[in-house]
Amino acid sequence: MSRSTINLTPELHEYLLSVTLREPDVFRELREETAQMDNANMQISPEQGQFMHLLVKLINAKRTLEIGTFTGYSALWTALALPDDGKVVACDVSEEWTNIAKRYWKKAGLSGKIDLQIGSAEQTLQTFVDDGQQDQYDFAFIDADKTGYDTYYELCLKLVRPGGLIAFDNVLRNGRVIDESVNDEATLATRVLNKKLHQDERIDLSMVPISDGLTLALKR
Repeated sequence: MSRSTINLTPELHEYLLSVTLREPDVFRELREETAQMDNANMQISPEQGQFMHLLVKLINAKRTLEIGTFTGYSALWTALALPDDGKVVACDVSEEWTNIAKRYWKKAGLSGKIDLQIGSAEQTLQTFVDDGQQDQYDFAFIDADKTGYDTYYELCLKLVRPGGLIAFDNVLRNGRVIDESVNDEATLATRVLNKKLHQDERIDLSMVPISDGLTLALKR
C-alpha cells in the first residue's frame, strides 16, 4: 500500500518496462532513430504510448485527433488500437519530422489509418468545426506548442463526442510548473491550463504522473 505515487528510480523504470512493455519492433526502431535527434525529448515514452493505446481501445475509439505528431511515434500507438476502418487525423507543421513518421507508418502497415495534415492545427480543427464535425471524434491527443493548448482544447472539446477523451502531454513541464522562478511562456501557459481544467465542469479529470505528466479529460 502507498498513500502517494512512488518515485521511479532508473532501475525500477527498467523493471516496469521489462514486465509490461509490448512494443512492436518497428515502433522501437522509430523511437531509437528519433533518440539520435537534437529534439528527441519531444517524443513520448514507450510506456506512455502503450498506455494511450490501451485508453483508445477502452473507449472503442474509431476517429481520433492528434495535435503535434513529430516523428509519428504516438500516432503509431493510436493507429494500432483502432479498427481497420479507424482513422487518426495527425496535425503538424513540419514536413521534415513527418517525413520520418510516414516512413515508419508505412513500414508498420498503418499508414492507411493515418491522415496527415500539414499546417496550422488551429486552422485544421476550426475547419472541421465549420464543416459540422462536432461530436464526431472519440479521442484527441494534444502534444504541441504549449501556448496553443487552450485553443486546441476548446476546439477539440467541440469535436470530441460526449464520453470521448482528450489527453494533454507535458502538463508537469519536468517539474517546472511548481518552480516559481520559472516563468517562460510555455510553463506559464501550462499552469493556467492546469488550473482551468481543474475547475472546468464540462469534463471529468485526472492527471496521471506518467512520463512528463498526462492529463486526461473525459467530455461530459
